Amino acid sequence: MNVREVARHVGVSTSTVSRVVNGKGPVSKSTRARVMKAVAELKYHPNLHARTLAGGWSRTLGAIVSNLENPFFFDIFEGLESSALAEGYETMLADTGYEPERLVAAIRLMIGRRVSGLAVLVSEMDPTLIQLLTDAEIPAVFYDVGTPVGRITNIAVNYRRGIEKIVEYLGSLGHERMAFVGHHATLGPIGERQRAFEEIAGRRAPRVEYRTIADADSFEGGQRATRELLGSGFQPTAFVCVNDVMAVGVLRQLREAGLRVPEDVSVTGFDNIRLSQFCFPPLTTVHIPREQIGRIAFECLRSRSHRTHSAGRSLVIDPEFIVRDSTGPAAPNKVFGQTSYDQR
Repeated sequence: MNVREVARHVGVSTSTVSRVVNGKGPVSKSTRARVMKAVAELKYHPNLHARTLAGGWSRTLGAIVSNLENPFFFDIFEGLESSALAEGYETMLADTGYEPERLVAAIRLMIGRRVSGLAVLVSEMDPTLIQLLTDAEIPAVFYDVGTPVGRITNIAVNYRRGIEKIVEYLGSLGHERMAFVGHHATLGPIGERQRAFEEIAGRRAPRVEYRTIADADSFEGGQRATRELLGSGFQPTAFVCVNDVMAVGVLRQLREAGLRVPEDVSVTGFDNIRLSQFCFPPLTTVHIPREQIGRIAFECLRSRSHRTHSAGRSLVIDPEFIVRDSTGPAAPNKVFGQTSYDQR
């Protein structure tokens, strides 16, 4: 079934059918109704790819994320997609698994599909991408890893300020032995959180001791990192986690080790995903407005879709510190004897 057969069935021109299907151009109500009835009866579906080739652009946006298993990325995508749907756009989604090679491949695929804009919501980066997107003249929004130039916008979060609030708060509770649980420390946004922790905690040395450890970005990764750290002999009174997903894994392993949160050990997360409110105990964390970032990304893409010459922009978001039940005063040293840590 094609547009000519629909036009023949209704007794109108193919251009009239196209105007009705695309929602563009003047068509009388009665003709529109007849065309739409024929579309339904004949089960006609417009060829979106052909429409893109003919028009040179589409109402399709591309979105690329690092890890769909982490609700943080999905929440940003959801904010983008809901805004896009409200304005008649559809969204293609790709997941890189934190691999720069997959990121490059996904962007090339999106360019080949001639998307009208691209949201790159990742933590990894490849130095060739900025030039690739500039040459393709596709507006893009990066989350934290882009360079604001031409039609490229970069949305960043002041991670350092968020980590600073966590460490200061734990210090006010008397915590002098802290552990940072991270993942992919070589990636910009992730490494920034760890570097901020090391710098801020380091300024409090020698009174404050700290260790860092890393594993996969998952619940299981948080568990394994905690198990390894507790087995090393270091006895932290507080765990500072790079995100909420890993913090939930830390909570699980601490329970299995017979340690109470926050009576024996305090735990903090980062991102404030919805799960952080419902795990036990609810997580003290840093809120990043993920849905808002998604909406901002869409507005940037929509406003730049048809502009060939525009200056790049950089937007910085300050996070909010949220105190919940997973943090409390540092426990006395006697709580951290051999019995507590060697039960598992």
